[in-house]
Amino acid sequence: MIRVNLLLAALLLLAAMLAAMAGAHGLSLALLTDWLSGRDPAAAIILLDIRLPRILAAAAVGAALGLCGAGLQALTRNPLAEPGILGVSAAATLGATLTLYFGLAAAWSWALPLGAIGGAGLVTTLLASAAVRTRGMATLILIGVGLSSLAGAAMALILNFAPNPFSLSDLVNWTLGSVANRSLADLGLTAPFMAAGAVLLLTQRRSLSLLAIGEEAASAHGLDFRRTQIAVVVGTGLATGASVALAGAVGFVGIVAPHVVRPWVGHDPGRTLVPAALAGATMLIVADMLVRLLPTDTELRLGVVAALAGAPIFLLIALRRGNVRHD
Repeated sequence: MIRVNLLLAALLLLAAMLAAMAGAHGLSLALLTDWLSGRDPAAAIILLDIRLPRILAAAAVGAALGLCGAGLQALTRNPLAEPGILGVSAAATLGATLTLYFGLAAAWSWALPLGAIGGAGLVTTLLASAAVRTRGMATLILIGVGLSSLAGAAMALILNFAPNPFSLSDLVNWTLGSVANRSLADLGLTAPFMAAGAVLLLTQRRSLSLLAIGEEAASAHGLDFRRTQIAVVVGTGLATGASVALAGAVGFVGIVAPHVVRPWVGHDPGRTLVPAALAGATMLIVADMLVRLLPTDTELRLGVVAALAGAPIFLLIALRRGNVRHD
């Protein structure tokens, strides 16, 4: 377990170093050497004010989504579960787009991230309340699907009534996901919510491992399923909402990251949490680096690249799961 985490941490560090060297003209050590030697003052600005916040933002969002995906998959005992399954991502995106539509984001720089966190918090409160009243995960998932559909319909309505093409462009760009032009201040606002969600999820590691034997058997061994359910739902809401507030809508990381690391930890749900977070952070840093390196006239959005890479893997997981059940 420790060796797996150390290996993933080393890969994360390597990806971060490569991302720091990635620019419009490919990978280059010149900027790093200029910064270390102090020859070029502009190198420090590029690295510390532009690239470092972007790398940290991608790592934080990827880690949060990977951790949330692993927690939800352990709770539902379904490898296809991910943060968007409970409607938190859609609600957070709706909260952010509302601040853009009504001009609050232009008037106050903190309105957009606070709107996203507020949307996620509202849905998380509803889900936590529902979790207290229902014991089955199927009902909770159906509630999440309903909330996600409602939020999606509201976002479509907002896009339909966009007052001008420029507002429409801003709204669409936010829904596509990106960590470009993020600052350390943006990261500082959302990091506490991510940390709080991560702590809640990590405190449930043993319970999630015990849940692998089945809900009834785990309850017979002393598991408080309702408490675990509420902790995972609230933790997912906080971390996912903060991620959307920082980077917009980025999908499939929560599915792919846990699936990649699960064989390395003996398919233990509780032991998957930390490796999934490290893998998610690495994946999103690499995806954002590809965004910058691809020779396109307009920079692709991070959510688009993540979806293009993650959707085929999602289909592969679904097909394998179907084959296993059929056999």
